[in-house]
Amino acid sequence: MNKREFLKKGAIAFIPAAAVLQALMRQAEASVAGAAGATGSPTPGYEPRDHWYGMGIEVEKCIGCNRCAEACKAENDVPPEPFFFRTWVERYTVKQSGETEVECISVNPRGERKAQDEREVLRSFFVPKLCNHCAHAPCVQVCPVGATFTTADGVVLVDSTRCIGCRYCIQACPYGARFFNHRTNTADKCTFCYHRVVKGLLPACVEVCPTQARVFGDLRSKASRLVRFQRMNKINVLKPALNTEPKVYYAQLDGEVR
Repeated sequence: MNKREFLKKGAIAFIPAAAVLQALMRQAEASVAGAAGATGSPTPGYEPRDHWYGMGIEVEKCIGCNRCAEACKAENDVPPEPFFFRTWVERYTVKQSGETEVECISVNPRGERKAQDEREVLRSFFVPKLCNHCAHAPCVQVCPVGATFTTADGVVLVDSTRCIGCRYCIQACPYGARFFNHRTNTADKCTFCYHRVVKGLLPACVEVCPTQARVFGDLRSKASRLVRFQRMNKINVLKPALNTEPKVYYAQLDGEVR
């Protein structure tokens, strides 16, 4: 067999495998889109490859009300324990001494927050965090069964029917955005409320934000609010040196945030 014949046969063998992989991804996307909180099917004619989703966060607008975390829990049936979140809010306090304190206010949103001596505080601000839906997601790379995958429209999802609960993806995420759901025995995380997005709705956290600190949109649409948000603001991402290409973009991000 010469080289040309070998490559031809290899290509023929590859085509069915690729078709199977695409079918599995479509099935997984449909499974997640029909998860808890979904009501019906995607918008008729919805084509994932026509979109590339991301989220913007204007740090100066966040007031630390925690409504985003509460709405996310209610919408996505996140376990009620106070340490499980798909999105959460951190308060950063930079002191006159140069020391920075970070407190997750979502753990006890209705309780007393840590007291601060205003004479010692240089500045204080809130930073919402969530899965960054990286274009080069480490969690996708380490999953041994392909349960964690990236959709054609740029959302990183977990297929709970395939996840074996090995926790590799939880360890691989550099943003601490994943947790182990003890009720389903699978990895869990933010999905951008994918079941809402495919129907033309906003993620729950974006919809309830009273100050519009969160902006969700399609990066492939010039009319998208997110595209305008990027154009009008100085944009940063978390841990850029890792080259994961996060799709959660922060405006007015303080240099102390990691």
